Amino acid sequence: MYRRALLFLFLTLAPAAAQPQPTDPTRLTLDRIFASNDFGGDRVPQVKWLDGSAYTTLQPSKSHKGASDIVRFDATGKSEVLVPAEKLIPQNAKDPLAIHGYELAKDLDVVLIFTNSVKVWRVNTRGDYWTYRRSTGKLTRLGGDSKPSTLMFAKLSPDGTRVGYVRENNLYVEPAEGGPATRLTTDGSTEIINGTFDWVYEEEFFCRNGWRWSPDGKQIAYWQLDTRGVKTFTLIDNTTESYPILKTFAYPKTGERNSTCRVGVVAATGGPTRWMDIPGDTRTDYYIPRMEWAGNPRELVIQRVNRLQNALDVMLAEVASGQVRTILTERDGTWVDVQDDAVEWIEKGNSFTWISERDGWRHLYLASRDGATVRRVTSGDFDVIRVLHIDEKAGRVYYLASPENPTQQYLYRVALNGASSPERLTPADQAGWHDYDISPDGAVAVHTYSAFGKPPRVELVSLPDHKVVRVLASNEKLRETVGKLAQTPVEFFRADIGSGVKLDGWLMKPPNFDPAKKYPLVFHVYGEPAAQSVIDRWGGSQYLWHLLLTQQGYVVACVDNRGTPCPRGRDWRKAAFRRIGTLASADQVAAARELLKRPYLDATRVGVWGWSGGGSMTLNLLFRSPDVYRTGMSVAPVPDVRLYDTIYQERYMGLPQENAEDYKTISPITHAAGLRGNLLIVHGTGDDNVHYQGTEKLADRLIELNKPFTLMAYPNRSHSINEGKNTTRHLYELLTHYLIEHLPAVPKP
Repeated sequence: MYRRALLFLFLTLAPAAAQPQPTDPTRLTLDRIFASNDFGGDRVPQVKWLDGSAYTTLQPSKSHKGASDIVRFDATGKSEVLVPAEKLIPQNAKDPLAIHGYELAKDLDVVLIFTNSVKVWRVNTRGDYWTYRRSTGKLTRLGGDSKPSTLMFAKLSPDGTRVGYVRENNLYVEPAEGGPATRLTTDGSTEIINGTFDWVYEEEFFCRNGWRWSPDGKQIAYWQLDTRGVKTFTLIDNTTESYPILKTFAYPKTGERNSTCRVGVVAATGGPTRWMDIPGDTRTDYYIPRMEWAGNPRELVIQRVNRLQNALDVMLAEVASGQVRTILTERDGTWVDVQDDAVEWIEKGNSFTWISERDGWRHLYLASRDGATVRRVTSGDFDVIRVLHIDEKAGRVYYLASPENPTQQYLYRVALNGASSPERLTPADQAGWHDYDISPDGAVAVHTYSAFGKPPRVELVSLPDHKVVRVLASNEKLRETVGKLAQTPVEFFRADIGSGVKLDGWLMKPPNFDPAKKYPLVFHVYGEPAAQSVIDRWGGSQYLWHLLLTQQGYVVACVDNRGTPCPRGRDWRKAAFRRIGTLASADQVAAARELLKRPYLDATRVGVWGWSGGGSMTLNLLFRSPDVYRTGMSVAPVPDVRLYDTIYQERYMGLPQENAEDYKTISPITHAAGLRGNLLIVHGTGDDNVHYQGTEKLADRLIELNKPFTLMAYPNRSHSINEGKNTTRHLYELLTHYLIEHLPAVPKP
């Protein structure tokens, strides 16, 4: 195997004879996609809304190359530099602080600057914080004697006089202009985490910032996680030093014990924490994934879900006593999604917004504070994808939906009392994918619009008339460059797989497509409940790589099976419960067979590739249906789902102690004996998410079965396999040449 791997690596790095010259604007190469600026787009400003329709953003400094000014814009485009870069040069330094994030006090006098940031798991959330006071010109580093890049989630108090932050898993409050900090917690350690989260809460509940100022700035509510008793996983770094470096962290695999999680409130001036009396044992039976102040400084609103995640309780916690009462419940025979775009307090705090699938579709509801009444706002056979803005004064709610086409997304509004029909605000002639960031007063929005193969355009629009106020990023040059590429228009289709089930898909054909010829078909797959793949939206470098494959003579397709989070109703999404790998792969195979009825597709040359859940899907398809798929490229897969984490896998599969057979059935490793085609497995050995352990177990099983395969391990790379110079370029060349070698666009003689 070692010699074969070396030979294969040499072959993949050798230049392809058929590669077009990079000077040809109609043709793609790996270098053009991954190592040039040919497809770099316009700089898109990151907008931070102020009151009304004004906002701030970072603009390149004219006086300091590479630095940024903080600039205020009003809706008309009139600008004012609030903080020029030269004001952010620390004493004895030459260059301004690099702004990785910032926050402004309400009076715009104090600015909190985040800089020198480093990654924690997936996102740069640890770094240094400075304050700058515009009225005095004073620049101050926070954190006292803290080590560089050790502060997290700093936030200004509501009155702008203090800054709270997490330092090495303890909470602190410090005057905005610096000075002695008040330490609010003292028990923080590598195992007891205050104000932020452990690995699994961050990955699967998207929990990172783990504390909140009270509305009056007198208290701080925070999560505490205790990882003691949670089994740990160790990653091995064999390349940095002469001897291995071990990185060990708490990682609860399916069926194992979770961290203890609780919510407390402490005075911003220090003192004991009052813990909320939330019933249940979070080590074995419950999670606490959401917490916010309930519109006043006296109560918290908390979402608690059970271990199986099929029961969610919305609770109000009285801060003074710690007593908790349930005001709303959601129950489902499969799972209940934790809500992110809900619980906005309106009607003077007497009601809150809530998203529910209780009628079979995702809709917006209004619930009374005591939970006595729950009233539906939106209705119909469609899903509210996301609520964007509640305009209580005007009695309107703005939301994203796509009732006619689940591959697209548009802006709608409807009356809060539910008395009117939904009104689409996105222009009818702009088919595709639309995102909006609406101003606090609802008068304007940052609108991002793209479509498949068409780079995004970003503009400021007025609402509700959707007139363009000004363009923020046109991407005209990028659009022109993409427009010159040799290509055939994408085809969106629906594959009828029987029993009334039709699966959405897209298909890309080679340039100069000839229906009389036979073409190989390559599927890109994902198929799990975490993401939708068939989307009428710009796909960036992955789209360009797929287009490169079409220029090499491949037809490329993608299908969303049941269980993916498409806006097609609860039954569509929840169909995958306890059969993620089985239903998904059956749907994918049925769609492939339907497509292969087209005479120009060669049923003897079908390939598939995917990443993460798509890597697992690739394995399942190759192992379960070797008569259909001849070549597979599996990147960062989960060959045995019993090795994945508690929160994600148990949500869709139940507990392995109660459901062991289903866990076994959906795991690709169980079906490895079915492999008959060509298999490439790619994995980063530093993957803290989907551990390389699973790929090693699969390799061991394939060796036992005497099945040939190719394995490429990327040293110390994470789940994204993008760390280090040239990594992404190397990976896609590996994939490209594996296809050329094992699934040639031109059949071998």
